[in-house]
Amino acid sequence: MLTHDDILPKLTEILTNLFEVPAEDITLEANLYEDLDLDSIDAVDLAIKLQEFTGKKIAPEEFKSVRTVNDVVAQVQTLIDAPI
Repeated sequence: MLTHDDILPKLTEILTNLFEVPAEDITLEANLYEDLDLDSIDAVDLAIKLQEFTGKKIAPEEFKSVRTVNDVVAQVQTLIDAPI
């Protein structure tokens, strides 16, 4: 079972490798769009990577409310904890 502390390093890895976000910019409070300079296409790509990571489908409407790194971690945690 993955925990909050397991998810953040994986998310950091995805953001740095896929979107070239400097690791030092990735904090729980960082806004994906304003602080990390992602756009809506990037958000879709991020959702796809997180689906691969969790093995679970992310509904687009669930991901639309995500604004910060912490929101992403919480969303992934919810997915992981959800029954199949």
